[in-house]
Amino acid sequence: MENIKKFLDEHKNDKVRTQMYYAKQGIITPHMEYVAKKENLEPEFIRSEIARGRLIIPSNVNHINQKPMAIGLASSCKINANIGSSALSSNIEEEIEKVNVCLKYGADTIMDLSTGGDLDKIRTAVINHSTVPIGTVPIYQILHDVKDKIEDLSIEKMLEVIERQAQQGVSYFTIHAGFLLEFMPYIAKRKMGIVSRGGSLMAAWMMHYHKENPFNTAFDKILDICRKYDVSLSLGDSLRPGCLADASDEAQLRELKVLGDLTLRAWEKDVQVMIEGPGHVPLNQIERNMKIEREYCHEAPFYILGPLTTDIGAGYDHISSAIGAAVGGWHGASMLCYVTPKEHLGLPNAEDVRNGIIAYKIAAHSADIARNRKGARDIDDAMSDARYAFDWNKQFELALDSDRAREYHDETLPQDVFKEAEFCSMCGPKFCSYKITQKIMKDHGDKIA
Repeated sequence: MENIKKFLDEHKNDKVRTQMYYAKQGIITPHMEYVAKKENLEPEFIRSEIARGRLIIPSNVNHINQKPMAIGLASSCKINANIGSSALSSNIEEEIEKVNVCLKYGADTIMDLSTGGDLDKIRTAVINHSTVPIGTVPIYQILHDVKDKIEDLSIEKMLEVIERQAQQGVSYFTIHAGFLLEFMPYIAKRKMGIVSRGGSLMAAWMMHYHKENPFNTAFDKILDICRKYDVSLSLGDSLRPGCLADASDEAQLRELKVLGDLTLRAWEKDVQVMIEGPGHVPLNQIERNMKIEREYCHEAPFYILGPLTTDIGAGYDHISSAIGAAVGGWHGASMLCYVTPKEHLGLPNAEDVRNGIIAYKIAAHSADIARNRKGARDIDDAMSDARYAFDWNKQFELALDSDRAREYHDETLPQDVFKEAEFCSMCGPKFCSYKITQKIMKDHGDKIA
């Protein structure tokens, strides 16, 4: 980490300070070296993938305690966790508690989606407390700062908020620049219209003034801010499907093509980009969605929300979406945006964040195994060995949620002596298949080998 601080200090006067800029110059930064070691890849390969746009390292130069991480096809599948206050509940301590949960259970990035309270104060606290990249959706603060009057949004106000957040240390922005005024007729054909908060706000502004999306109009100025602080762009899918009936429709795919055009414009200015993806998609359409994104958006990393594979999992949408996320990761998504059990129902608390993260860690890890990533299955094989050897403490250690694994085991067998037992409470000492198999092998192994 000292090498990173030294590098940033030495290059503080560079006009462009993005990882893509340095990669194109043939420079392997300390960020790239750190990521290469973590991903078990060569630094030169990481540099080439960043230069090509297939991999990003979201790392704002002002987020000084952040550890570099990579998002892209060449790296392991990552997960994002959303936190944030609302107009009905805003408490800095609660958001910091959520950050702690995110860090403990392995979120790779965190998005602060706060819409209530002192947004700058909350965001500063979150950034200062986090060692992973923080993302935001600037339109939320823009609307907050114009007192919820979307018609008062101006490009000047929009750019002021974006630069303020960049100065604070936000590492990636969701920018809804691909939703054009000409797409409005496609919305009327949908069952659920627009389900993206940012997308709906842009629609309201465009229809009020009958002018083009201001994020699209000012896109080059947004790029100038991003290249100054090395803020990556997460190009938002304003028209993502919010139900199975709207999946893969004309609105979604037309916006995706625009996002591909915006990606090329961002790369011209050395700004790192990832593409946001759907929403609600039937299981049989997920692979096609992943292929279309790679085609339309020039293989920029794909960052998907779920997708939910059914619309009736209320209260369990972390499960229905993790199913889609695993398939999406298998077929090429680079980062999965988690969904909590509270999705569609309310503001998540710390326990909801925990459940969402673990569901998505399972999905991402399953995708890495399916993609045959080097070493991805090693921990699974170690868990199998620990189970077959009745090494309970090792099993707890290897589990994605060690606390939950120990808690469930100890509900029925809490005494320490049972950590050495060759059975659990499910089968008991007489019906354990492992134990029976081991006895068979001991007694008859020479006959069946």
